[in-house]
Amino acid sequence: MSSKPIVTGLMAYGMSGRIFHAPFLVTNPGFTFKAVVERHEKKAGKRYPDVISYDTIDELLNDKEIELIIVNTPNNTHFDYAMRALNAGKHVLIEKPAAVTSAEVKIMFDLGKKLGLKVLIYQNRRYDSGFLSVKDVIESGRLGQLIEVHFRLDRYRMPIGPKVFKETKDTPGNGLTYDLGAHLIDNAISLFGKPLSFVKTIGTYRPGSQVDDYFNFHLTYPNQLHVYLTSGLLIAEHTPGFIIHGTLGSFVKLRTDVQEAQLDAGMMPTDDGFGIEPEGSDGKLVLMGADNEKTVEWVPSDKGNYSGLFEAVYHTIRENALFPITQEQIAWQLELLES
Repeated sequence: MSSKPIVTGLMAYGMSGRIFHAPFLVTNPGFTFKAVVERHEKKAGKRYPDVISYDTIDELLNDKEIELIIVNTPNNTHFDYAMRALNAGKHVLIEKPAAVTSAEVKIMFDLGKKLGLKVLIYQNRRYDSGFLSVKDVIESGRLGQLIEVHFRLDRYRMPIGPKVFKETKDTPGNGLTYDLGAHLIDNAISLFGKPLSFVKTIGTYRPGSQVDDYFNFHLTYPNQLHVYLTSGLLIAEHTPGFIIHGTLGSFVKLRTDVQEAQLDAGMMPTDDGFGIEPEGSDGKLVLMGADNEKTVEWVPSDKGNYSGLFEAVYHTIRENALFPITQEQIAWQLELLES
């Protein structure tokens, strides 16, 4: 790295901080992981002895050396905490969803511009192995004109989860749509842009649930392209995460990215084998030739690369590069989420 590392602080060290942020901050020479907020149990120091553990967010924001704050707190706090960090003179990297409403997102982005600070949104599923493979196949043009695209991200979790902000109806930004919908919408928008129109369907199926635990978006695009985004918390048999149909063929791929599981098990992004899907995870590419002659190819997955997002953060802050997850895309996403 040509410039000095970006001194960074984490607002929380729960699952998100432990898995999706800390390992990348300590293995990327472009960052110095200085501090984290831990209100109760002090866990970060067991893994990262040099990291300061603050008791409060105010202590983190008052640390003059910290340049970048990662806002990885509950959804309903993102706007308030990001605004506080910006007003404290810090760049921010905000977990999805960026905020609860498109109006909040606009206020954040406007404040960042006014203060000369970067407001960046963390959309790591752009760097999943399966999505990278799908992107390659679509951009190759081998499927012809696209007709129908399906992205799914399913779970089977009958019990009501312990995270109150996701499961309580009175908490803004609750439910599955704001949780996993932010990922799928971003996948679609990053490939195809803003839809011409959309239909949103949600449902609640778990006993005692106060929030949506199923959603489907049907997005329509120019040239008769239809994109379907679906997720449910009671899907016992997972179907392919990616199905693409075009005039010349189809591509089908299971959602088998391994990065989250590897990080959860203690693997680091720099370890051998990180991000590489197991054998048998190849996508199936079916192409139709002249006289309806069918050929089948098995497409190995790209290596999953959450590190790519942190590389982009570094170059955006240090070199004023264009961040790939644009503010316009995030505004479109919030329009769909809040509808």
